[in-house]
Amino acid sequence: MNASEPVLPLHSLTLVDLEESLTAVGQPFYRAKQVMEWAYGREKRVESWDAMSNLPAALRSSLEEVHPIRIPEVVTVSGSKDTTRKLLLRLHDGELIETVLIPASPALYGEESDRRTLCVSSQVGCAYGCKFCASGLDGWKRHLSADEIVSQVLLAEKVSGERINNLVFMGMGEPMANYQNWLQAVSILNAPWGVGLGARKMTVSTSGLVPRIRDLADQPLQIRLAISLHGASDEVRSQIMPVNKKHPVAELMEACSYYSDRKKQMITFEYILIEGVNDAPSEARLLADRARGLRAKINLIPYNTVEGLPWRRPSEAAQEEFLSILQNRGIAATIRREKGHDIDAACGQLRRRIATSLQV
Repeated sequence: MNASEPVLPLHSLTLVDLEESLTAVGQPFYRAKQVMEWAYGREKRVESWDAMSNLPAALRSSLEEVHPIRIPEVVTVSGSKDTTRKLLLRLHDGELIETVLIPASPALYGEESDRRTLCVSSQVGCAYGCKFCASGLDGWKRHLSADEIVSQVLLAEKVSGERINNLVFMGMGEPMANYQNWLQAVSILNAPWGVGLGARKMTVSTSGLVPRIRDLADQPLQIRLAISLHGASDEVRSQIMPVNKKHPVAELMEACSYYSDRKKQMITFEYILIEGVNDAPSEARLLADRARGLRAKINLIPYNTVEGLPWRRPSEAAQEEFLSILQNRGIAATIRREKGHDIDAACGQLRRRIATSLQV
């Protein structure tokens, strides 16, 4: 390989990217498929170029220089009483991220469901400062590269011994702020030569980056969209979501309508219930109006306590009242009781605790 070539980690490349890299230095076209089989084949998934035994040794050595394999280190695996598992991962530069494996909920999917959801991070920290979230408490560090996003799925399957069949990009960071790297990762996760997960089995959550919502609507992938709404009025949402000052609710709803019309999909509103902030009946009625206009469904999430933040969750009676207002207005709404509360499964909590103890 030419020493002037940029260093691009293997798991950040598409098949076409690798084919172009190999043919540019005179290697046969078919080598790219051989490499991807070693990288993503379910019985292989090797973590070094040396393990790719049907490639010439000289080629393996040169590929390692320009397309290194960077698999994060698993620092801890925290098990929860509800079988949720959180993986704390150390990246090549020492930064820490989290990814959470969530089992199926029998109440939603049945006792025999094999649904295995992975909550994937897209950034180290977060710059958007949502007031309920631990991810941004220590600020934003950097975007994750495509391979660092893809590797979370590979590691979760390796640690659990189970196939992940549902992805939610709702972990640390704002995926739409890291749009190009995230979209590259999605294409690898979706591809038959890659992880092979259907686009409809992936959901991206955004705090409301309107231009990127419109960009994603124009992409052919049928990935699902969730909006971290958490307030149906500008007055309430701006208290919780600083991004609302740049993209107010009306502008966000227009982008959601554009997405829904282009994709012919139902959008989900994620709505964390915070006592005395956004749990008033008047807010529930306005939320119902917003959802009805888009034929959106609503996931209500009782606030997951974060050390260092003043918020509290409403009583169960208040949660049920909020839900009933939505349902009585014909809205598809559920209360999603959070999993992993006993292992600090809210975004960023474990990273903050471990980082403090390790003084990284």
